[in-house]
Amino acid sequence: MKKTITMIAVLLAFVLNVSAQDQIPEAPQTEFALQLKVTLGETYSCGETQHGRRTVIPITGGTFEGPNIKGVILNGGADYQLANAAGRTEVEAIYSIRTDDGVNIHVRNRGIIASSKDAQGNPSFYFRCAPQFEAPADSKYAWMNNSLFLCAPSFSSGFQGIVLNVWRVK
Repeated sequence: MKKTITMIAVLLAFVLNVSAQDQIPEAPQTEFALQLKVTLGETYSCGETQHGRRTVIPITGGTFEGPNIKGVILNGGADYQLANAAGRTEVEAIYSIRTDDGVNIHVRNRGIIASSKDAQGNPSFYFRCAPQFEAPADSKYAWMNNSLFLCAPSFSSGFQGIVLNVWRVK
């Protein structure tokens, strides 16, 4: 009798586990990491290339702040954009930031801007990026090297530039 009850318990656990695997998995959680307020220089175009219309937006500075990090955006980077005729733009921004305690961190932020129409024919706008941070391995910011991040812009009439809100995927 004891063996039968044990066997039923094992079988029940197996059946419950299989049905749980058939369900949609829970989405990864995120936590706010930082907000970057990026100042920009004058945009210029390289024209229509074999890959699409190439636009370059110089990154001239700015500030950033989050729960565990704060500092300035260094002059000298740029946002390289490649647009096609279908309303899709690939973005790749390459720049550096410096924390308020003097640590330099390299940033490479890739993403997509897409203008299209939704199922009802209304205009839609999509702008998301995935920044990668390269911090010194021996710094208190090394945690940024081993995480995935997502960012989305917010637009402010009181700021001349772009505001990027960044979340770490847990």
